Amino acid sequence: MNKNYCIIGTGVAAVNAAKAIRDLDQGSNILLIGAETSLPYNRIKLSKELFSDLGSEKVLIKKEKWYQTQNIQPLLHTKIERIDTDNHTLHTSTSETIQYDKLLICTGAKNRKLLIDGADKKGVFTIREMHEAEDFKAFIEDKTSIVNIGGGIQGLETAWSIFKAGKKVTIVEAAPRLMARQLDDKTSALLKNKIEEAGVDVHLDTSIKQIMGGDEVEGIVLGDQTISCDSVIYSIGVVPNIDLTENTPIHTGKGIIVNERMETNIKGVYAAGDVIELNGEVEGLWGPAMDQGKVAGKNMVSVAESYQKTTPFTVFNAFNLSLFSIGFIDESRCDTTIIEEDGAEKYTRVFIKDNKMVGVISLGDMLGSIPYKTAIESGVSLDGINLNDISIQDLMSEVKGRLTIPA
Repeated sequence: MNKNYCIIGTGVAAVNAAKAIRDLDQGSNILLIGAETSLPYNRIKLSKELFSDLGSEKVLIKKEKWYQTQNIQPLLHTKIERIDTDNHTLHTSTSETIQYDKLLICTGAKNRKLLIDGADKKGVFTIREMHEAEDFKAFIEDKTSIVNIGGGIQGLETAWSIFKAGKKVTIVEAAPRLMARQLDDKTSALLKNKIEEAGVDVHLDTSIKQIMGGDEVEGIVLGDQTISCDSVIYSIGVVPNIDLTENTPIHTGKGIIVNERMETNIKGVYAAGDVIELNGEVEGLWGPAMDQGKVAGKNMVSVAESYQKTTPFTVFNAFNLSLFSIGFIDESRCDTTIIEEDGAEKYTRVFIKDNKMVGVISLGDMLGSIPYKTAIESGVSLDGINLNDISIQDLMSEVKGRLTIPA
C-alpha cells in the first residue's frame, strides 16, 4: 500500500527530504505543503540578489519540471493551521483535512522582530519571504536613503544590494564588529573599511532608540544623534517557527527537539532545517538544513541514517571584498592561531585546537577555501609540527602530505 508522506514547508530542507524519499520509494505520494504561492526558492537570493528578477526560474531550488518528473506534488498557497498527531491528519486554514502516514515539519524560522518605538511605521521592513522582498523593493523605488539594521551576513548582503541600486545606505550594528559569528577583529575591521570606502556609513556597538516620523519613516535616533532616512530594513537574527506544535504533544525547546535521525518524540513525525533543536543547539544554516532534510527523508522510508554535524562554512562577496570563514574560530577556546598578512589585501588566520586545524578565516574566493575545508573536516593530526615557527603555506604543505587534498 502506498504511503502518504507529507512535508510542511517549502525550504531547502523540505526539497532535499522529498528527493531522498523519492529516491528510495518510487510509488508513494509525496506532498510538499507551503503557504507561499511560489515553488520552493533559494531564500539566500532575497538578500544577495534583491534587485534581480525574483520571479525567474533562477531563484527556484528546483524547476517546475523536476517536481513533475519526480512525481512530487507541491501544494502551494496552503496554510496548515493544526496538526492532529493522534489521527495523523493536517488541518488547513480553508478547513481541508490531509491524511499522512509520515510527517516532516520544515517550517523554518521567522525573523526576530524589531522591538523599538516606531517599528510599526510604514517603511519598516524585514525580509524572509519573497513577497516581503518585492514589497520592500516597490516601496523604496522612489526613496533615496535607507537604514539597514544588522551587521550579520544577511544584513550586509542586503545593504550591498541596496547600495548597488543607487541608494544611500547606513548600517547599524549592535555588536562591536561586523559578522561577529564568522570573523575575527582584523577581518571585521577590513570589511568595515571596505564598506566605508564605498560610501556607506557604519555604526557599530550602537542600538537604535527610536524610529521617527508620522505614519511613515522619517529618520532614526541613535543615542543623541538623529539620522534622516526614508525607510528602515532590519535583519537581527531568526527564531525557529514552532507555532504549529502548540497544542500538540511534540516536544519543543528553542526549536522542535529531534534526535540524530531527525525524529521527534512522536512516532512517524520528523523535523528538519531551521526549525529544529538538536543536542540543545539551533544551527539555522543553509548547508546543515540540506543535510538534515536528506537524513529525515531517508529515515521516513525506514533507511536508518544519522545526521553528522557539518563544518560551518561562510563565503562573502560584497563591497569589493571576497572572504571565507570555515569551522571553529573562537580564539579564546583555541590553543593557538597562525596569522599571515601583508596589509589590507592578504590575510589568513588558522585556528588550532587539540593539535588539529579547526577553523580558518581568509581573504579570497571560495576556490581557495577547499584545502582548508578538507583539512578541517578530515581532522588530520598536526603532531610533530612546530606550530610556533611555521608559515601557513608550509603548514598546508605538511598537511597535504598527510592526506589527499584537491589541488
